[in-house]
Amino acid sequence: MSLMLKEIQEQPQALRKTFQAERAHALEFMKFARKQNFRLVVLVARGTSDNAARFGRHLTEITTGIPASLSSPSVHTLYHARIDYRQALVVGISQSGEGTDINLVLEAAKRQGGYTVGITNEKNSPLAKLVDDVFLVHAGRQQSVAATKTYTGQLMVFYLLAAALGTDVTIESVSEIPDRVKETLKLLAELRELVERYRYMDHCVVVGRGINYGNAFEFSLKLMETCYVIAERFSAADFLHGPIALIERDFPAFIFMPPGPTFHSMQELTQRLRKLRAEVVAITGPGTRIPAATRVIRVPGKIPEIYTPIPYIVPGQLFAALLAEIKGLDPDKPRSLNIVTQTV
Repeated sequence: MSLMLKEIQEQPQALRKTFQAERAHALEFMKFARKQNFRLVVLVARGTSDNAARFGRHLTEITTGIPASLSSPSVHTLYHARIDYRQALVVGISQSGEGTDINLVLEAAKRQGGYTVGITNEKNSPLAKLVDDVFLVHAGRQQSVAATKTYTGQLMVFYLLAAALGTDVTIESVSEIPDRVKETLKLLAELRELVERYRYMDHCVVVGRGINYGNAFEFSLKLMETCYVIAERFSAADFLHGPIALIERDFPAFIFMPPGPTFHSMQELTQRLRKLRAEVVAITGPGTRIPAATRVIRVPGKIPEIYTPIPYIVPGQLFAALLAEIKGLDPDKPRSLNIVTQTV
């Protein structure tokens, strides 16, 4: 078994540990945030953590009404722009806490009036030491280069932050996520059989919308870095404005479509793709009807859409790990990659 697959299967325990360790912290932060009256949330990240930030942006705006923005580190590191961060909550997300450009942005934000928070798996990292407050992902040591349990741990922390900043996310509902992931891991045998069909896949698209938009980026990243598949990722709206021209007969398209506000538009997309004779794989919940899909992966349990991203990325993680295996690749040692990437 690869380390990647092992760490995927460790996620229920890691998520539960993160929730239990940071729950009280989030409740304390709630009191502080109410006094601060933050008017803006700025998220700073790279790689997998940047995909977590995409999720965090959607979650923050949907559930708290506070505008959220993704920072462009080069604005600080290359252009040395002075940004007014007064009344801004600036959140740096980094598995290792050692990303040079992320930390430079956080330092600049502190100088320019922002309140900085870190989300990291490493409590003694440079990021953890420089921010005003730090929320820890309690995932244990990451051994595989491809991040899985640290990604979902970051999403868990974002739920706790959203609960602290607003009222639409409840601590009780967040506490159910680890058990939902445990149930989703039971798809392993089904996915092991499914990936055989895609042994020779070398290109695909991954499409998500709304709260699962970040997952489209994360699933495609896992396919690129562990299976060397050219996996383009899009929102459904952007995909229809040009990139759909890529689609030809048997072109693989993976679609995140949980029941909820985005389902109808994703249903329309699958119908259009099927008319183009694409190979459509839908990641959805139980009981949905998707006649246009070629294959359907059903995440167990009726989950409110706002809480779907963590359980819904699990089939993508499993798919990538298993596909690498049947391609004869080592997902733990992707070529040209290390766990920590230094960028300025």
